[in-house]
Amino acid sequence: MRRPRIVIVGAGFAGYRTARTLARAAGGRADITLLNPTDYFLYLPLLPQVAAGVLEPRRVTVSLSGTLREVRPVLGEAEHVDLDARTVHYTNPEGDEGTLGYDRLVLAAGSVNKLLPIPGVAEHAHGFRGLPEALYLRDHLTRQVELAASGDNAGERAARCTFVVVGAGYTGTEVAAQGQLFTDALVRAHPLRRGMRPRWLLLDTASRVLPELDERLSRTADRVLRERGVEVRMGTSVKEATRDGVLLTDGEFVDTRTLAWCVGVRPDPLAESLGLPMERGRLLVEPTLQVPGRPEVFACGDAAAVPDLERPGEYTPMTAQHAWRQGKVAGQNVAASLVEGGGPAGLRPYRHKDMGFVVDLGGVQAAANPLGVHLSGPAAGVVARGYHLAAMPGNRVRVAADWLLDAVLPRQDVQLGLVRSWSVPLDTASPELARVPGDHKREPTASGPGAATEEDVNAGNDSDDADHRNTDHRNTDHRNTDDRNEGNDMNDVNKANGGSGEKHPSPEDGSQSIDAPTPEVGRHGGEAGSRAGRSSPEDGSQSITSPTPEVGQHSSGPATAHDDESAAEPAPAERGDSRDAEAEGEK
Repeated sequence: MRRPRIVIVGAGFAGYRTARTLARAAGGRADITLLNPTDYFLYLPLLPQVAAGVLEPRRVTVSLSGTLREVRPVLGEAEHVDLDARTVHYTNPEGDEGTLGYDRLVLAAGSVNKLLPIPGVAEHAHGFRGLPEALYLRDHLTRQVELAASGDNAGERAARCTFVVVGAGYTGTEVAAQGQLFTDALVRAHPLRRGMRPRWLLLDTASRVLPELDERLSRTADRVLRERGVEVRMGTSVKEATRDGVLLTDGEFVDTRTLAWCVGVRPDPLAESLGLPMERGRLLVEPTLQVPGRPEVFACGDAAAVPDLERPGEYTPMTAQHAWRQGKVAGQNVAASLVEGGGPAGLRPYRHKDMGFVVDLGGVQAAANPLGVHLSGPAAGVVARGYHLAAMPGNRVRVAADWLLDAVLPRQDVQLGLVRSWSVPLDTASPELARVPGDHKREPTASGPGAATEEDVNAGNDSDDADHRNTDHRNTDHRNTDDRNEGNDMNDVNKANGGSGEKHPSPEDGSQSIDAPTPEVGRHGGEAGSRAGRSSPEDGSQSITSPTPEVGQHSSGPATAHDDESAAEPAPAERGDSRDAEAEGEK
């Protein structure tokens, strides 16, 4: 007899926990497939530490095949779900299409960036939801300090040392806290940089930092940030963004080359495309996480509007804390539904009890309220890191080792240049994948299914953590303004090679090109994009003949908001992952 087929879409907090729970409960009696754009689960709460050089990138990733032995991972992004035919249609990283049939379906697609109709933001800002974005920001911060130190123009130096973060929820607060410590360390590390003063601004339309949390946590975070010199401006946001800076809603123009966008998320458009009852972009589900009228379909995490049984009439917020717990219930209920004679009576409803939250503010500082006990300073720092080690499904020893090394050794102030500005745009639906030549997947734009509505604009940061710590694999975006020197004009490349530069690398080689003049710079742009419109994200960017092998080659596309304006925009990227506020926080 054929074993039941179970397909889980998304490997974020909800999807990963569902797969792990289901694999244990099924005991090999079902075929479990996990569809995800990457081969890892990303522990999003520690991503700011990757951007600040505290943790190495692989520390916050957990291998799907290595930890889910009874689950078949499939690399790809769901494009369409045929509920009547019980099939999921997807596209893999190389552009090939595939179909997965199912007897049970779990939708844990997560969320995408909430784009507000503010002029220039989509072009000059970056989000913060995936590893490529974190790696880009780490390089970008290092590069701005280095360029400022070598520049002669005082105004330009000040602009490069000014960093603006929009959104004072979990992510924005931690990015500002960790980033400020990182840039200060870069300045202190070199005697010739003395006198440089990195300036950080944290903006939000809300009345206080971390508006979704207890006021005591908010006050602690606000105090720590201000004591470090971060300019915390509540009731203020960006009115317009340009390549030279941002115009604030209070009328001030801030010269800057860095704009980090952490204002919130919206459910992934995949949920809306199903044509089922929705609640503000999320699938309406029963307390058992089943979709009404479709008992074979379950939904959890950011994709689902789950009734909050602790607060009748409300729905659970889009946080990692809820996504992780919902994943466990979804896995148990799917397993129960496979039992012969199993019905609604055998399924358990989702209930929760908040255990508290933690906010890591960098160094030994943090804010936490485990079990309602308010903590700050080193004590809260110990609780925060202890929580993260306990919550991570892998890599605990490696993470702890990195924390120990960071405490006794200086951070490496180098930029690898592997992720360029244009490859992590704010309007991408797949922040977990860096944009590569030939990507042609659907992209939510300011007017697309993933864009914010007028209601979102008026509501300010209503889903802000929602703000930025959402749960599943499919989320935001990132388009920070970068330095003008980041882009390479491929016309010059062609001239240097004495040819048209039309040599096309093989799919295995990715963007490696024999005639490239800059093998040290990953080639991401137009010349490789001509390759039948396809390029795999794992493709490299090296070139045998490049005179600068130490720098990643990056093509005619706009490397950043400050790159050559005549450069062509590369092809759009794919869909993304999501980050939950939770994992920040329950103890």
